[in-house]
Amino acid sequence: MAQPLKKFVNRELSWLEFNGRVLQEAADETTPLIERVKFLGIFSNNLDEFFRVRVATLNRLLDYDKRSVDNLNANPRRTIKEINRIDAEQQREFARIFRKLVRALAGEGIHIINEKDLSAEHGAYIRGFFNNYVRSQLFPIMMGNLKSSSLVDKSIYLAIKLSGKSSPGDEQFAVIRVPAGPLSRFVILPSTNEQKYIILLDDVIRYCLDDIFSIFGYDKFEAYTFKFTRDAELDIDNDVSKSFLEIMTESLKQRKLGAPVRFIFDKNMPGKLLGMLKQKLDINESDTMSKSGRYHNFKDFMSFPEVGRHDLLFEPTLPLEHRRIPKKESILSVVRERDIMLHYPYQSFRYIIDLLREASIDPQVRSIKMTLYRVARDSNVINALINAARNGKSVTVFMELQARFDEEANIYWAGKMQEEGIKLIQGIPGFKVHCKLLLIRRKESDRNVYYANIGTGNFNEQTARVYADDSLLTSNPQITADVNSVFQLFESKYNPPKFNSLIVAPFHMRNFFIRLINSEIKNAKAGKEAWCILKLNNLVDDKIIKKLYQAGQSGVKVRIICRGTCTMIPGLKDFSENIEVISIVDKFLEHSRVLVFKNGGDEKYFISSADWMVRNLDNRIEVACPVIDIGIQQELKTMLLIQLKDNAKARIVNHEQPNFYKDRDKLPRIRSQVEIYNYLKGL
Repeated sequence: MAQPLKKFVNRELSWLEFNGRVLQEAADETTPLIERVKFLGIFSNNLDEFFRVRVATLNRLLDYDKRSVDNLNANPRRTIKEINRIDAEQQREFARIFRKLVRALAGEGIHIINEKDLSAEHGAYIRGFFNNYVRSQLFPIMMGNLKSSSLVDKSIYLAIKLSGKSSPGDEQFAVIRVPAGPLSRFVILPSTNEQKYIILLDDVIRYCLDDIFSIFGYDKFEAYTFKFTRDAELDIDNDVSKSFLEIMTESLKQRKLGAPVRFIFDKNMPGKLLGMLKQKLDINESDTMSKSGRYHNFKDFMSFPEVGRHDLLFEPTLPLEHRRIPKKESILSVVRERDIMLHYPYQSFRYIIDLLREASIDPQVRSIKMTLYRVARDSNVINALINAARNGKSVTVFMELQARFDEEANIYWAGKMQEEGIKLIQGIPGFKVHCKLLLIRRKESDRNVYYANIGTGNFNEQTARVYADDSLLTSNPQITADVNSVFQLFESKYNPPKFNSLIVAPFHMRNFFIRLINSEIKNAKAGKEAWCILKLNNLVDDKIIKKLYQAGQSGVKVRIICRGTCTMIPGLKDFSENIEVISIVDKFLEHSRVLVFKNGGDEKYFISSADWMVRNLDNRIEVACPVIDIGIQQELKTMLLIQLKDNAKARIVNHEQPNFYKDRDKLPRIRSQVEIYNYLKGL
């Protein structure tokens, strides 16, 4: 009997495929050497978050003895087992790549050494460094006093066996947290004969353990690294007597005590020591346990030192000037005349800062409204808003306090803004506000004129240097009226208004795009040219995927650029062969959402904050915005077509051969991020 056709891939397994593409960048010899090391850090950081969120959710389902409600209705136990299998494979590949990179760095005169390799000169340097900078930050916990609640998530620890040569049977055990910030994980040692030497902070501590414990009569030390990852899901209290700010603050305290979901330990750790740790930390066989090498927390390798070797890094990409925004000219006056599209990081985010600065001091500007999801650590955006409030403008901000892993920073900034008189809109329980909106109201000839910015990415000047996003500046009355309606939605106790131009989730975004796909299906069946190009971070929504399958079967050419999770299976004979999905992982993180439909010749263009996932379409306030300007439409289409031709960093998504490079043997070699930069430079 024929096997039923598999139409969907498990979401978690698809995500692991994506992270495998990140790992490929660490192995790719066309990527500069130090950047390859940094990709190991990105891979590790991604994986930590995956276990803290997705695997933790699966563990919760096991605890409640429920079945997963994702696309496959998959058994969570089976899914966790498959995750662990893939994770083990990727960790072996990770270790192989790391060893290769260490050798390659040594070939370039950059040596990563441990405490056993130190020369007398380096040993003396390390001893001084330890006593001056490290020792005061170490607070050992003896094993008998260790509790799970004593340990901090996202940190690494040394489990230490203490003994003395005179009485080898007298053993003690302790745990030390390796400090994280402001100290770097990497200590650069004095150069010798132009050779660079780097030692990790963990090995500095190993070398100097006698400075801590010898006063207790111990002179033999063994240290083994371990870390564990906690469940990062927040349990939100529904106490109506508390403000949402108070609820989120209390929930964050609970996260620090979340259940362990992953325990990684040095494979050389003695069984007795491992057993004590498992008992003290409440680690059981249902938790993911991973044997690893000497080092953990490779996320720190995202900040691997450059040691003066700029030739081993990506060439710097200087942000381009936008041809339609002259220097020393009012941005508002430019936007009054025509729409402007900014493409980060190819063009500078400073235009947004300049716009906010202009609005903050323009005597005719009456109000500024803005949504903030993730902001920079030292946010010039928020500083500009504070300055606007000090200049007498009415400033209103929706700060999303539930932006995962940025909650504490957002709570801090929310307090700062409230102190300066900025009106802060509280969260909407049960929903996240993920749209990226800015609205400026200006008095012109005794009437209110509105200017808006609608983007695909956060108002964050740091991430805008590495996240590829699109940002529309417009004074189009229909669009700005709808942006104003979105802010009224926040302020009017969730009474949804009618929107004329914007497509707003969770109200009608899914159905809107399904209607556009249906239109392509109708045109294809009528013999007309029919196609769509979709650029997303994630494609997971069952209903839309089924509609795309139907479109492909009807003759619609569906081309998708999906960086991350994609549960669709394209390219299946007689089922989805009209659908192509590629993923691009390169220097910049592809973050923009751009949607284009042939529409019978009257092409429709949209940018959006939303991926096509259930959470975005049903549980978040998201906005897709039509792009009306013909010139901007052409820009977006050209950029998408360049990406579809990428044969340097594009992988084919088909799940049968995960992460197979697209046309990599063909010439000329097209690396889309370089080509897009050159295209925008030539405009």
